Amino acid sequence: MLTQKRLWLAKDAKEYEQWREFLKTGDLFPEDDATYTVGIYDGKKLIATGSLANNIIKYLLVCKSYQSENLLTQIIVHLIDRLHEENIFHYFVYTKPDKEVIFRSLGFKKIISVKEVLFMEQGNPDFTDYLHEIGQFDRQGQNGSIVMNANPFTLGHKYLVEQARKVCDHVYVFVVSEEKSEFKSSERFALVKAGLKEFEDVTVLPARDYMVSSLTFPAYFLKDRAQLNIARVQAHLDATLFKERIAPVLHIKKRFVGEEPYSKVTNIYNEAMKEVFDPELSLTILPRLAIKGEIVSATKVRQALKEHNESLVESFLPDNVFAYLKDKNKI
Repeated sequence: MLTQKRLWLAKDAKEYEQWREFLKTGDLFPEDDATYTVGIYDGKKLIATGSLANNIIKYLLVCKSYQSENLLTQIIVHLIDRLHEENIFHYFVYTKPDKEVIFRSLGFKKIISVKEVLFMEQGNPDFTDYLHEIGQFDRQGQNGSIVMNANPFTLGHKYLVEQARKVCDHVYVFVVSEEKSEFKSSERFALVKAGLKEFEDVTVLPARDYMVSSLTFPAYFLKDRAQLNIARVQAHLDATLFKERIAPVLHIKKRFVGEEPYSKVTNIYNEAMKEVFDPELSLTILPRLAIKGEIVSATKVRQALKEHNESLVESFLPDNVFAYLKDKNKI
């Protein structure tokens, strides 16, 4: 007899290990981001599972010898019911492309897929709404783009924008919306917008769930803890989504990034963009701005804030960001 139950992965080490080993049989390697997990058992044998990472359905797997039992649909319906119980009505799925038919039958819409990953959603506001939102700012021409976390916005970020402006008719700056940084999304967006307000040929837009997010590129936020093979797959998904669905809406032909001397994951992202974009989009990798021989980075600013090194913080930040930090007693 088959039984279904919730798995308490954070509390039960044995259950967690069984779950991880089962996922490996389907070439799934979890990143410890599951907030809710359900399993179906045949006796003590785990034969099907699925998880939520907040509003993302992922880690779906059914044992091959049980795939005629309709267990995957049972798992998905259970997870959707769980989301509805928590009043979440906009959710996503991050799974393998062979699951597309099942999810379409349950009302999901495809956003993008690559060889290894399928990305779909259900609920509103959806990706179509997002494209309409940013499409209102479309300017004809040879436009460029930058995606930044800006945690916080530094003179290095501003320098990147200034270099892009030299070769583009208009520059779109997308600020990562994910709430996984020391500075909140609303703070970062406001500081970037204020820091670039002098440039009439620059538009600052939110990335929402569709660029460098827990959905498209969760490994980005794990940095050195990320498995690099998984980061590579996610980077290709994020880059493909940008190239095929977002860039055409704003006539974006160029994307700009800074050199990355510190993070292997960000380097993988830069490599993936170069590979995916060519030849429709050009990727320009610019040397990082250095001040008095020291490369400017948001990481160094955050460290300087912890160490109360006000002079370094001030030298690396635009005036508006420095004034904001002073006002909020963060220095």
